[in-house]
Amino acid sequence: MMKNSPIIIALDFPDKKSTDHFISQITPELGALKIGKNLFTQYGPDYVRELIQKGFKVFLDLKFHDIPKTVFDACTAAAELGVWMVNAHVAGGVAMMCAARDAINAFPAASRPLLIGVTVLTSLDESDLRLLGIHDSIENTVLRFAHVAKECKLDGVVCSAKEALLLRKELGKDFLLVTPGIRLEFDSNADQKRVATPRIALNNGANYLVIGRSITHAKDPVAVLKQLLHENVC
Repeated sequence: MMKNSPIIIALDFPDKKSTDHFISQITPELGALKIGKNLFTQYGPDYVRELIQKGFKVFLDLKFHDIPKTVFDACTAAAELGVWMVNAHVAGGVAMMCAARDAINAFPAASRPLLIGVTVLTSLDESDLRLLGIHDSIENTVLRFAHVAKECKLDGVVCSAKEALLLRKELGKDFLLVTPGIRLEFDSNADQKRVATPRIALNNGANYLVIGRSITHAKDPVAVLKQLLHENVC
C-alpha cells in the first residue's frame, strides 16, 4: 500500500467469487483490505493468507470481545497469520485489552499487527446507548473508551469522523484513528448513522478510512480509488 494512502477497503461481499472478482481489479498500493466476520467465517485463515501472499495488507476485523485468555489466544493467532491490523472491543475491559496487547507484543516489531480498540459502533446513536443503560453522549462515551484504550497501550481506536476531531485533540498525533462510516458525496448512508465524506474524516484527524460500498459497488472501483488519491481527498 502506498505510504500516503489511508484507504482500507471493506470486502463486504456475499461470497468468495464476488470478492475474488473485485480483488482481481485492484493492486496493493491502492489500499489495505478489511476481512470481516462473513468472509472469515466462510473461508477462514487460508483466504487471509492468500490475500497477504498477493501483497495486500489485511485488517482482520473480528472485533474480539471475550475473556482475557481467549482474546490473548485469538490475537496470537492473528499475528501468526500475518495480518497488518486487528481489533478488539474496548467494552471487553482493561484486563482483556491488556491481554490482547501482551499477545501482540510477543511478536517482533516488523511482524507485529496494529492493535485497534472498537469504541462505539457507527451504526449506533444515543437512543441505542440509552437502551443499553449508557446515558452519556456518544462523544463522551467514545472519548472515555479511547482514553482507556490508550492507557492499555493500544495503537489506536475505531471512531466516527465526528468523534475523530475531539479524539485527535485529546489523545495526540500518534494515536491512530480508524474511521468507518465513510461515504462519498453521492452515496446513501445505508445502515450507518454517523457518516462522513473522506475529506471531512481526514480533516478531522483520521489516519485510516474504511470504505466499502462506495468502492466495491462502483462500476470502476480502480477509477474511484485513483481519483480519491489523485485529488488528495485521501
